[in-house]
Amino acid sequence: MTDVEGRRYLDMLAGYSALNFGHGNRRLIDAAKTQLERVTLTSRAFYHDRFADFCEQLAELCGMESVLPMNTGAEAVETAVKTARKWGYRVKGVVDNMAKIVVASNNFHGRTTTVISFSTDPDARADFGPYTPGFEIVPYGDLTAMEAALTENTVAVLLEPIQGEAGVLVPPPGYLAGVRRLTQERNVLFIADEIQSGLGRTGRTFALEHEGVVPDMYVLGKALGGGVVPVSAVVSSQEVLGVYRPGEHGSTFGGNPLACAVALEVIAMLRTGEYQQRATELGEHLHHELGLLTGTGVVEAVRGRGLWAGVDIAPRHGTGREISEKLMDRGVLVKDTHGSTIRIAPPLVISKEDLDWGLDQLRAVLTD
Repeated sequence: MTDVEGRRYLDMLAGYSALNFGHGNRRLIDAAKTQLERVTLTSRAFYHDRFADFCEQLAELCGMESVLPMNTGAEAVETAVKTARKWGYRVKGVVDNMAKIVVASNNFHGRTTTVISFSTDPDARADFGPYTPGFEIVPYGDLTAMEAALTENTVAVLLEPIQGEAGVLVPPPGYLAGVRRLTQERNVLFIADEIQSGLGRTGRTFALEHEGVVPDMYVLGKALGGGVVPVSAVVSSQEVLGVYRPGEHGSTFGGNPLACAVALEVIAMLRTGEYQQRATELGEHLHHELGLLTGTGVVEAVRGRGLWAGVDIAPRHGTGREISEKLMDRGVLVKDTHGSTIRIAPPLVISKEDLDWGLDQLRAVLTD
């Protein structure tokens, strides 16, 4: 990236995974340009010639049956919440207005009024009440607490397979598989928020694949629009998404022709497996190099999978914000979260040479 003063930067944040395929990816730009010359919006009152292909191919990529397109990640999460509640009432038989959804502490699913109602982050939540009821918060990674929270009124468990905003927190081995087992036993939907972790970031198409887990519903966004246009979607079975009747949910721009054209190209790129493989190979290199820093006293811990890492800097070297600003001065863009933690999530198209250069700048900042 180049700023207005001509300074060049290596983007190692990638718009929180929205730019998995880099800035100005030629395939995505060409797909958008072609569609811009045709039609960009019809409203959902009418079918257009990209809609069915988008829904079919995204469903196939996810191993699901049905797709409900939206625009932003937060919209998709809201849609998932509405869907789970309606499924609970119409299919599971929960008493009206008694549905509960279990979520994890330190979650980040967006900043809408309903979503912040089950946030534990004071910055996201404070001064925005009254809050929406119907959510139970349990510690992330605690399977015993999860089991205890599930009741006859529980309609869904909503989790990030890796918590990005919390500092790229990876749950204990077996946790996600355990959640899947519990939800199946209790007739509860497992909703996977793969907005940040999905679509190649961790070295698999979906982060849940690392534990061999398939949820009842994927919530997708960010990289689905290739960093070109906002695209999000809820993907599930016909039994689950089929609870909607005409007029009960929708979006003016959701599934518009331009969005579908770009997303179709994203899906085609992911089908090759090339980007998942790059994330795996370069991710191993990234974590190896960051791991070497933990033995020097400047880095306390490194977490993550694939081309995604949360790095806890020893507080004496500065806050995460201060480290991020020093890296920006050296031409590297990352982002802080929670004290002295920084997040590293370069585009999946990054070269090993550029990745090493970015890591060199981090070492220089930490030893300066």
